[in-house]
Formats: sequence, structure tokens, C-alpha cells
Amino acid sequence: MYLPTAFADDRPEVLHDFIRANPLGLLVSAGALGLVADPIPFLMYPDEGEFGTLRAHLARANPHGPALKDVDDCLVAFTGAQAYITPSWYAAKAEHGKVVPTWNYAAVHAWGKPRLIDDAAWVRRLVGDLTASQEQGRLAPWAVEDAPADFIDGMVRAIVGVEIPIRRIEGKFKATQNRAMADRVGVVEGLRAQGPLSEPMATLVAQRGDVPQS
Repeated sequence: MYLPTAFADDRPEVLHDFIRANPLGLLVSAGALGLVADPIPFLMYPDEGEFGTLRAHLARANPHGPALKDVDDCLVAFTGAQAYITPSWYAAKAEHGKVVPTWNYAAVHAWGKPRLIDDAAWVRRLVGDLTASQEQGRLAPWAVEDAPADFIDGMVRAIVGVEIPIRRIEGKFKATQNRAMADRVGVVEGLRAQGPLSEPMATLVAQRGDVPQS
């Protein structure tokens, strides 16, 4: 990932929090099947390994699983807020007109050697943890134990676990930090004027660019 200094963030706690907030990662590997990618939800275990450990599961029928046995490295790409940025929002447009559009986004990439885990108890525990991470805070949270045990056992037999100790991780938060403050303010105001769908990027630009709260 192209990583200009202005947009880079290597703080583990920030990158781990980003993964928790955006758990659907794109698992990419290049093995016997060639270049393969699957979007799957991951759990982040920050205290395991040098940079943390990722865990997930794949359908047993997915050929990507067996292909992971033969690779020494894989990439998991997590993405967050993203938005088109029109130069019309820049104060610089009125000053000199030397502006062009761009695209803001946030992403975290993690690399590591994957390990398949074909252990029913391990997979069952992972499924429970993943479910709990998404159900917490709901008015009527669902738990794996709410379904019949024999049904869950059958579902667990149909999946395999994946564990990836992270050996390298990097984050990119492209949020107008390279522009003058007047331009950052204009981007925040422009994004917020577009409505709720643009609020996550507006918030990111305000945070990363130290934009004063109005």
C-alpha cells in the first residue's frame, strides 16, 4: 500500500481498534489456486504475538482453505470510511484554482502466515466469540447457545478455523491532512452537508486534521 508519511499510522492500538470496528477483512493469498481473495469477518487478539493475531473461519467447501496450507504469507485488508472529495470544497479553489479531486479513505493491511485449524472445540469457541462481539449492546442479543446444540454441531463441522499471527501491519488514513486548514474545514463542512452517509469521513477529517469544532 502506497503510504505517504502524512497518512501513515503505525500505532498498534489504533490499528487494532480499527480492525475491531471494521472486522470484515479481505483475505488474499497466492498459492496453488493462483491469486485468491475472500471477504470474511475476523476477530483481533491484540495480546497474542508481536503485532497481535487474527482469527476467522472459512466454509469447509471453500477451496481457499486448503490452498492456505501451501502459502508462507497472506494479506488481510480492512477498509473503513471512504468518500469522494470535490475540489469545490477547498478554499484554495477560490484563491488560485490549482486543485483537483481526490478520494479519502481509511485502510489497515495485515500480513502473516496462515494456519488452518480443524478442531471443533476451537472453531465452536471462535464462533461464539465472533457472535458475542457483534451481538453485544443489542436489546435482545442472540447467542450461539440459543440454537439447538445438534444444529450448531452440524454448522461447526462445515467450517474450519484460520489463525494468522501478524508479522507486519500498517495503517493509512487519507483524510485531507496534507491540505491547509481552510481546505480541511471546507471538506468537513462539505461532507456534512451531504448527509449522514458522509459523516464517518467528515469525523475522520476533523479528527486527523485537528479541525476546530464549530
